[in-house]
Amino acid sequence: MQEGASESAGAEFYRIGIAILFMTGVFVWSYIAQGEVPNNTYLAIAALIGAFMAMNIGANDVANNVGPAVGSKALTLGGAIIIAAIFEAGGAIIAGGDVVKTIKKGIIDPSAFADTQTFIWAMTAALLAAAGWLTVSTMRGNPVSTTHSIVGGVAGAGIAAGGFGVVDWGTMGKIVASWVASPLMGGIIAAVFLYLIKRTIVFKKDRVAAARRWVPVFVAVMAWAFGTYIMLKGVKHLIKVDFATAAAIGAGLAVATYFVVLPFVTRASKNMKNNRKAVNTLFTIPLIFAAALLSFAHGANDVANAVGPLAGISDAILHGGVSTKAPIPLWVMIVGALGIALGLALYGPKLIKTVGSEITELDQMRAFSVALAAAITVIIASQAGVPVSSTHIAIGAIFGVGFLREWLQDKEDVNIIEEKEGAVEEEQRTLAVMHKELDELKARPENDRNKAYYKSISKLLEDIDVEEELLKADAALLGVAKREVYVRRDMGKKIAVAWVVTVPMAAVFSAIVFYTLRGALGSY
Repeated sequence: MQEGASESAGAEFYRIGIAILFMTGVFVWSYIAQGEVPNNTYLAIAALIGAFMAMNIGANDVANNVGPAVGSKALTLGGAIIIAAIFEAGGAIIAGGDVVKTIKKGIIDPSAFADTQTFIWAMTAALLAAAGWLTVSTMRGNPVSTTHSIVGGVAGAGIAAGGFGVVDWGTMGKIVASWVASPLMGGIIAAVFLYLIKRTIVFKKDRVAAARRWVPVFVAVMAWAFGTYIMLKGVKHLIKVDFATAAAIGAGLAVATYFVVLPFVTRASKNMKNNRKAVNTLFTIPLIFAAALLSFAHGANDVANAVGPLAGISDAILHGGVSTKAPIPLWVMIVGALGIALGLALYGPKLIKTVGSEITELDQMRAFSVALAAAITVIIASQAGVPVSSTHIAIGAIFGVGFLREWLQDKEDVNIIEEKEGAVEEEQRTLAVMHKELDELKARPENDRNKAYYKSISKLLEDIDVEEELLKADAALLGVAKREVYVRRDMGKKIAVAWVVTVPMAAVFSAIVFYTLRGALGSY
């Protein structure tokens, strides 16, 4: 046990060392590269904090994209990390944009900042607070929204700088509403698609024939969803299109995908066993593509959570003013992309495990439904003007498929329940035998009762008490198993609490950091 603890401590030391080395490298490089810029020390410190924030996004947020694929065993953990790192970085650098909103979501009035220095302190505080909260959440295994973390950080710094009146509380109200809207939409859509897959394939007598017919259709729907999603969200900084155009491009991609996938599915299903496990394998490759595309779109969009305030600080130092939008220097985008990839590799596995296997058991069909729900929910929400979180959507989708499993009571999913039911039945039979033996002992005539007889009676009564307590405990566990085998409700409560406190906690941390910076540096 000590050897295992030593290895774990050594691995943690190794991870921390690499993270510190990366942040130190960012600090030194940015300090030297911007050597002739006034206040370049502030910029170097901000770059270091931006690198820290980017690593936290990689550690926490990226799990939503690849966790279901890993949980369903469509991807190994190592393969998922490699794919996500490549596509997250690619999305950030290729399609991350030239301009970023420095005051996230327009939640505070730029006039709250009395001068450029106050703005720099506020953005630094927002970055540090959001990164700190993500660190705490990752350590506790809680998948939280990085967008909401930075929103809370910016709001807290804004309030500290200009009071509660500077916050757009209407926008904050929409963010609060998204705590319900995001997981609810994701859960419903994922459950609907999983139910359709079950009705069209799993519940059919000839599953292989049904799979040949319907798997290409479902993959084509996925192609439409991701084609539209990538056009609207993934490459919006490169190509701006309206919904109708994006949907049309997605439809063309769907048709092409159908005719490409159809012969592959036909060949793959030859000599396939007529069971669910075999049919599940047909969803593996589409699920890998889904993980890659989700990572690309996430990198293109959410890298702004790491580099938005950093870009704002850079712009303020270089141009001496406060701007709600700022150009993103290439070096800033690279810091964000590398930080996300490194954070995922070092600390992502914990959250990937949480998302992929600790809420409900996922196979390829369920994970495919989760990925599809993530893309479609973002499309619907963006057209409806509803702010949603990719984290909340993914977690809601996973709970959605879990609750559908519970509702359908699929016989292939009740092994745990059957095992506990068997234990309870065995204990009931044992008790029945004990009581029968007790009755037989009590029926003995008085002249046949001796010291050994009364000792046997006493021992049997003790054994009956123990067995009854054991039966009572196992019966209680059986009740819990019937509720928890499909969905771990304790994880739901834990995650929900983390979501609710993300914005206020990040805001409080940010305000404290802002006051500390102003107190320490205000005279300089």
